Amino acid sequence: MTTLRAGWALGDSWTMIGRSIRHIVRNPEQVVVAVLLPAMILLVFRYMFGGAIDTGSTGYADYLIAGMIVLSVSMNSTSTATAVRSDLSEGFVDRLRSMPVYSSAVIIGHVAAAVVRNGISTLVMLGVGMLVGFTPRADLDGWLAVAGLMLLFSVAMAFLAAILGMVAKTVEGASGLSVMLVFAPYVSSAFAPTDTLPGWLRVVAENQPITLVMDTVRPLLLGLPTTGDGWLAVLWWTGILLVAVPLAGHLFRPR
Repeated sequence: MTTLRAGWALGDSWTMIGRSIRHIVRNPEQVVVAVLLPAMILLVFRYMFGGAIDTGSTGYADYLIAGMIVLSVSMNSTSTATAVRSDLSEGFVDRLRSMPVYSSAVIIGHVAAAVVRNGISTLVMLGVGMLVGFTPRADLDGWLAVAGLMLLFSVAMAFLAAILGMVAKTVEGASGLSVMLVFAPYVSSAFAPTDTLPGWLRVVAENQPITLVMDTVRPLLLGLPTTGDGWLAVLWWTGILLVAVPLAGHLFRPR
């Protein structure tokens, strides 16, 4: 019985993943927005503010790219939150109530679509970064570590966005709530070293989990020695994921 139940859940989840991926293909504006906006921000900071920001011995393009990769993931959270709220508001979930469908399959589908969007956005950010001066020096282990950490971060952020979509009452409300995730990377080491910030803001920026992701990805991409931030980032985002996944399922089932 357990095997049958697991197969049923896996089959339903795979169906919803396919549905969400097809939505990306049929609505390429999602990908354009997810890629174009972070790319524009990258160019603005690289050429308008880069000369005024001191990043020590690290070139600003090399410093900036880690923050832009993380920022692109947070920007994609808006699409996840609004897509979940849209399914709840437009009757799609109501139609599923009459079917023997695994309750969390819809959320899993949206999370998988978010991971695909984030993957595309990350690759584009790396490409644009190299065009404006970023020089990656990571070895194979470094690239694998970056990919693993960004996958964990992407999945956790997608579940947080799905939760905001379920909490919101309207699609517009979901878009508004997800702004919290979009702007979280701005209070971090994304654009400038945290030691340049005022005291109270520096404490917040240095100790928030998104900064840990950036401060791990940055040295990995540049082939530099890493600190304990990597393990802290993994612990933080694994903990967030362990809370977000059951919470998302709990919020979705009554819907």
